[in-house]
Amino acid sequence: MSTALDTPAARHLAACDPDWATLISLVGTCALDASTSERSNREPYEALVRSIAYQQLHGKAAETILGRFLARFPDTPFPAPAQVLACDVADMRACGFSASKVAAIREIADKTLVGVVPTRAEATTLSDEELIARITTLRGVGRWTVEMLLIFTLGRPDIWPVDDFGVREGWRAIKGLPEQLKPRDMLILGEALRPYRSTAAWYLWRAADLYKAHLRAQKAT
Repeated sequence: MSTALDTPAARHLAACDPDWATLISLVGTCALDASTSERSNREPYEALVRSIAYQQLHGKAAETILGRFLARFPDTPFPAPAQVLACDVADMRACGFSASKVAAIREIADKTLVGVVPTRAEATTLSDEELIARITTLRGVGRWTVEMLLIFTLGRPDIWPVDDFGVREGWRAIKGLPEQLKPRDMLILGEALRPYRSTAAWYLWRAADLYKAHLRAQKAT
């Protein structure tokens, strides 16, 4: 019979302190497995374009805009960089992309063609920090965006996105703190969670969700 503690990551985190053990017991087995997700074969180029499309938008709105854009390329699941660069800027804007997003998407396409954005195969030869340093040179792409790429597309096991609101909120919730910790403090505390900080982040996102659900339930009573 499987349990949430069947993986080395869960056992390591649960051994850190009782709060982690309680969270893992409550949430169950971590579902963070890039190898079995629809993103498992995605190239970094595609993942980055999708990230830009979703930036600062609700999921449904971003999905609609991206859907309009992809519909312009009916012969392929996702347009190649050269196809994106051949697309008229006005047509991209007509899909609903802001001017800044159009510029960012076109730069991602251009930098993919010249090799700044690595292929998935090349990415396997680069460290986490090498990828972050390289890809954050692109317009509109910050460290958080690359960290999400590393976790969800490339399946890197030890990414610690301390700037992420949900991660900090989840930590605040499981520790019963009055406010979120600063990223620099989270960075220090995360050392104990190595080499499974991606799994830790996933559990903290779940903790933040549970806390929000708890607040909604309280308001309903």
